Amino acid sequence: MVRLIHPEHRQRILDRYQEIISSCERFLLEYMIIRPSDGEIRWILVHGDIECDKACTYRYLVGTIQDITERKQVETDLRVAASAFESHEAMVITDAEAVILRINQAFTELTGYIPKDVVGHKINMLNSGQHDDTFYVAMWEKINHTGIWQGEIWDRRKNGEIYSLWLTITAVNDTAGVATHYVATYIDISDRKAAEDEIKHLAFNDHLTNLPNRRLLLDRLKPALASSHRSGRKGALLFIDLDNFKTLNDTLGHHMGDLLLQQVAKRLESCIREGDTVARLGGDEFVVMLEDLSEYANEAEVQTEVIGNKILDSLNKPYLLSTHEYHNTASIGATLFNKHEKSIDELMKQADIAMYQAKASGRNALRFFDPQMQARINALAALESDLRQALIENQFIIYYQPQVHHNNQIIGAEMLIRWQHPQRGLVFPADFIPLAEETGLILPIGQWVLKTACAQLKTWEANVHTQHLRLSVNVSVRQFHQADFVEQILQIIRCSNIKPDRLRLELTESLVLDDIDDTILKMNELQKIGVLFSMDDFGTGYSSLAYLTKLPLYQLKIDQSFVHNIGVKPSDAAIAQTIIGMANNLNIEVIAEGVETEVQRIFLEQHDCPLFQGYLFSKPVPIELFEELLK
Repeated sequence: MVRLIHPEHRQRILDRYQEIISSCERFLLEYMIIRPSDGEIRWILVHGDIECDKACTYRYLVGTIQDITERKQVETDLRVAASAFESHEAMVITDAEAVILRINQAFTELTGYIPKDVVGHKINMLNSGQHDDTFYVAMWEKINHTGIWQGEIWDRRKNGEIYSLWLTITAVNDTAGVATHYVATYIDISDRKAAEDEIKHLAFNDHLTNLPNRRLLLDRLKPALASSHRSGRKGALLFIDLDNFKTLNDTLGHHMGDLLLQQVAKRLESCIREGDTVARLGGDEFVVMLEDLSEYANEAEVQTEVIGNKILDSLNKPYLLSTHEYHNTASIGATLFNKHEKSIDELMKQADIAMYQAKASGRNALRFFDPQMQARINALAALESDLRQALIENQFIIYYQPQVHHNNQIIGAEMLIRWQHPQRGLVFPADFIPLAEETGLILPIGQWVLKTACAQLKTWEANVHTQHLRLSVNVSVRQFHQADFVEQILQIIRCSNIKPDRLRLELTESLVLDDIDDTILKMNELQKIGVLFSMDDFGTGYSSLAYLTKLPLYQLKIDQSFVHNIGVKPSDAAIAQTIIGMANNLNIEVIAEGVETEVQRIFLEQHDCPLFQGYLFSKPVPIELFEELLK
């Protein structure tokens, strides 16, 4: 018998038997044995009496042995269940009719309900009202069919607060498979949901203004287009850009710019109707999307214009930025949409184009998209592509317009670029230089012109009849204000090995005055090696006289607009005469451009202007014809 007792219990049970025998008392023992037939571990209950003689001397044991393995398993399960029930997860047990029988402490902590509040009540007393009857019918159908349901749900705490939770309901069935109880487990996911909502908000909303961002705007545009298609009613996009916003940031700081953007956002929201959208794309760019406008284009345009003007009026009112009163305006571009006639990208581009048209008109304006604007932009895009190809294929050529002394001797020329386009033929600078400036292509073009000029001067140096000639090259604003402009010029001169005083760099008044200190510094550095400077179009600016004595200028060019009116408009003739006198008094060479008539030449010569340039002598010509003129 001893060998059958499980080793874990053997010594304890043997000691207990010794105590029982010594005291001759009744006994009741539970312990594990190893069943000899198959080696399985079983629990047994042994109870009985000790038979003793009159002297209380042990004779034998009398009792029964009962297999209690199943009962012990049930007890273990109950202990585990009880421990789990009082875990950190909120739990509710109901009967088959969903009447609450028991709740645990975690449920009380989660909901505020104590047992007497809920026990005996149906579990639906916890419903939040956020779900309809269909939701709960589907839930119980799933439980009855599969024995379990789980998912996100809204419930109500005792204090009335609605909260989000993950609910699991499990059916407890009897041996016949009939549900006798239900166990519900509640996990509070309010914090997780709040975090998810915050992440979603950050993904779809601008952090500074709390307005929808570009992503959310595009998401709303898709159903707006679909709605327009179904109803036939038009919608509109208003692209809004603040005027001179960069100036505010540069003068008062970015924190002031942020304050302005926040106030602009509030004003925009106050101008639109319910159901419309205001979004911030970034920087100082906003978009307003209007829906459910008239089905007629003219009426929809009027409705859009009314809202657009309301926005302009609102944004024109003074802003209080901290202690600063600030005035600002905006430019608005608008485009209508209807059905799926245009893609979202196309609509956004049209509104953007219209906005730039509003800026070009003088700012603080509303402009509607015009298809002709798109055609012009397409043409410019094609021209830009052709310009890039022209650089690769060397399609540019140089024309030379003679500069003539009053004794009719050619002393040099101004270099004027032309573009020999393979389809369009000869293209003049006015048709491509502004685009080159805007796109930055003026920089490689300007480099090529300077290298070409120096190469030509080097060629002329080898001939005694041309070594005196000088070349004037126009320098663009963008080109001159490069940080390494001086080094570029020095490098080109070193590589070509020319005499620097044969090179004239022509600067406009606006270029010179854009950053006068930087201009003077660069001019002085180049003048040290012999490069000379001419001020082009002199007399058309406003402030150059104040700086004229500070600038290391070698030459002034009288603008052709004054020369053209000599003999026609006395005031222009007087201006030309004044410029000549001023230049001579400052010991600066003076040349008149645009000389076309003998009357003009004689007037200029009589008033001590010794140099001329214009059609009277020659139009700009290729190098071969220019050298023919020299002969």
